[in-house]
Amino acid sequence: MALASFSEVSRFYGRQDVLNGVTLTLSPGERVGLVGRNGAGKTTLIRLLLGLESPDSGSVTRAKGLRTGYLPQELSAGSGQTLLELVLDTAEEYRKTEAELALIIEELADKSRGGAPEELMELAGRQGRLMETFEALGGWGKEAMAKKILSGLGFAEDDFGRDLGEFSGGWLMRGVLARLLLAAPDLLVLDEPTNHLDLDSLLWLENYLKSSPAALVLVSHDRTFLNNVAQKIIEVRQGRAHTYAGNYEWFLAEKEQRLASEAAAFENQKDRIKQIEKFIERNRVRAATARRAQSRLKMLEKMDRLPTPENLEDQNFTLRLPSGARGPDLVAEFTGAVKNYGPVRVFGDLNLNLRRGERLALIGPNGRGKSTLLKMLAGLEPLSAGGRRLGQGVKVGYFAQFQMDGLNPDRTLVEELEAASGGLSQGALRSVLGGFLFSGEDVFKKVAVLSGGEKARLALAKIMLSAPNLLLLDEPTNHLDIPGRQMLEDALEDYQGAMVLISHDRHFISRLCDRVGVIEKGRLTVFPGGFEDYLRLWAPGIDAAPKPPAPAAPKPGQPAADKKEARREAARDRREAAGRRRPHEEAVAEAEEKLAALAGRRRDLEKTLADPATYQDGALVRRLNLELAELDREGRNLEARWEEAMTHLEELRSPHGSAHSENSF
Repeated sequence: MALASFSEVSRFYGRQDVLNGVTLTLSPGERVGLVGRNGAGKTTLIRLLLGLESPDSGSVTRAKGLRTGYLPQELSAGSGQTLLELVLDTAEEYRKTEAELALIIEELADKSRGGAPEELMELAGRQGRLMETFEALGGWGKEAMAKKILSGLGFAEDDFGRDLGEFSGGWLMRGVLARLLLAAPDLLVLDEPTNHLDLDSLLWLENYLKSSPAALVLVSHDRTFLNNVAQKIIEVRQGRAHTYAGNYEWFLAEKEQRLASEAAAFENQKDRIKQIEKFIERNRVRAATARRAQSRLKMLEKMDRLPTPENLEDQNFTLRLPSGARGPDLVAEFTGAVKNYGPVRVFGDLNLNLRRGERLALIGPNGRGKSTLLKMLAGLEPLSAGGRRLGQGVKVGYFAQFQMDGLNPDRTLVEELEAASGGLSQGALRSVLGGFLFSGEDVFKKVAVLSGGEKARLALAKIMLSAPNLLLLDEPTNHLDIPGRQMLEDALEDYQGAMVLISHDRHFISRLCDRVGVIEKGRLTVFPGGFEDYLRLWAPGIDAAPKPPAPAAPKPGQPAADKKEARREAARDRREAAGRRRPHEEAVAEAEEKLAALAGRRRDLEKTLADPATYQDGALVRRLNLELAELDREGRNLEARWEEAMTHLEELRSPHGSAHSENSF
């Protein structure tokens, strides 16, 4: 039985067609990754799934009594309730049963000192029935489970009794996530749950979700997290929802094949349209061929035009990060550095040598000093003791988590960049913005209207104006979608300066960093090798990311699970499709060849009949007119055969025969 299903669902905002004819089914226990560019319609699909919005057409059906849990990207801060109370506040029936049970226990204690036996028996019976209900709802073990979940998400035991108003937005989000996990709904919908998690909490959540019986719909820009958790991927693209069996890695391989097929179909249709348009233009003004030209014009009008494939829309933009001067071999150094905030010691005896071209990833639980260390390197936080030294000629570029808060919303992009440029010309500023994917009239947009990812790129552009040779990045991917992260990765991979990076995106730091610095108990330990080397060699207590699971179920017509077999199957599908098209293509070509021959013979007959000398032979005139009539009859038959073959061919060339399913989660 399906938990939820979409049937030909469309949703519009003004003139914007966000979702168009989406058909999906979500089954119990499925773990689905929902991906797509920012603004593609993922949030709209989620809100329709949860009943927070209604479709403009089509229908959304949910199972009767379906219990859902939803973690949005943003939460408002709360207060007046402790963290543990928030997490336990998961069900009205549980709270009511717990309160009634407490009252009966208190009443039994009172009655036991002189109450009538009948009253005691009645109270004991009620207590027994309530105890059964309470245990079924989780009982006394519910609090222990709540504490276990909170610990897994990084909370200390001292946090359990703290008021919610004392927590930052990120920690509040973890508390709400703990509440959802404890409630154990039938369907769990998580929108970017990893944004505020450190490595240990992220790995704990991965394992918890994989062992949970709940169905899961997950939106995440963390590719490793998606790869490890999701069994299916739904991509929202061009108003449609495309389903791929398997995890994110499988999806990437399958999507590449799909886009290649779509691009080929799109180009074939473009060529066919050009051929038909040329035929119409060539033949519409001639009485003898005007009928065929009109027929093809009608065919063009009825043709289902294929949308522009995504790989042709993207333009393959490249982000450019200029590196500064080569700089010294020793870029930055801490010797015996100490950092205190009042009585709290953040670092003691900190030592670090950062050399030219090195890339260091800082990891460790939140609140242990990663951002503080980056600020100390940037010279924005003074040391309490010890020394900090930068090499001669080192220019620092520092990107903070809240760097975007420093942008002026009333300025245009050019004006914002101009304020930090030191007198560069408009042309030079526009060139810099172009390198960060702002082109044309975009440069005159107000900062206030930019998306989070666009603001992140603008803030990075301001930093890179100074051409730094030491780049300090604190969570630079937080507001970027997956394509944006990939572009930034490519740019940073080509960056020639030294770099220190904080990120919870394991794919990001695995690709970019050649050393890992772990902060624990006020000390920094630097390990050689990349992030995967650190997991394998230096952190035996943390499992490296598991290999992606095989697809949960083979697709129709695809009995094999491995990629080679899938590719062979796709090739067979393409050969079979080509085989189905071939007779119709041959019929079209044969009809066009015969029509061309008929047109040539008709021109000859008309030329002969236009000659006055022809009419000296009456038998010849009758024979020519009979042949002309026969040509007209044969031409009509050929046109009918051509139109029938073209109709079949266009149907076979349409995208609806794709091997990828669009009808299930």
